[in-house]
Amino acid sequence: MTEPTLPALYLASTSTYRRQLLAKLTPQFHTAKPDVDETPLVNESAEQLVRRLAVAKAQAVAASLSTGLVIGSDQVAVFNNDIIGKPHTAENALTQLRRFSGNCVTFLTGLALVNAQSGNIQVIVEPFNVSFRTLTDAEIIAYIKKEQPLDCAGSFKSEGLGISLFNKLSGDDPNSLIGLPLIRLNQMLLNEGVNVLLN
Repeated sequence: MTEPTLPALYLASTSTYRRQLLAKLTPQFHTAKPDVDETPLVNESAEQLVRRLAVAKAQAVAASLSTGLVIGSDQVAVFNNDIIGKPHTAENALTQLRRFSGNCVTFLTGLALVNAQSGNIQVIVEPFNVSFRTLTDAEIIAYIKKEQPLDCAGSFKSEGLGISLFNKLSGDDPNSLIGLPLIRLNQMLLNEGVNVLLN
């Protein structure tokens, strides 16, 4: 893996959504797929899970570098104390969206920034609440067919047609809902001496 010119920034993810988000801050980054087992631990809360995996992903990539900053992120949805992941199938997406209809779902995004040289770790968990309007089965089925949100936690794409499913969104950073809290990431980069406006 060749290192880019300074600032050396790596995204420990191959997610198209996260790449697009990070590109809002800077075009100067590489991506790498972290080799991390994402299985939840026994009695691990959703917040503990996304925090642990965000750090683990960043550290997995940082371990192969001598310098650079590595971004790790992980996201889950939480509803009625259940951790909701990616549906992977249309049937699972239908089940998820039926449960969410008329209810509020909390999305938790873990974000970590690891300095490969110093070993310094910054990590936060960013919450974001999504209130779904009451949906009919016909609406849910049509949405799934149109947007195929099978690789998205919670079975929707808020940056696309998924916005039509909601009554209200509430949180500090709408980017966190897509998978990368850019406001908090920018502060982490500033803490490491990287100002995206000046680089």
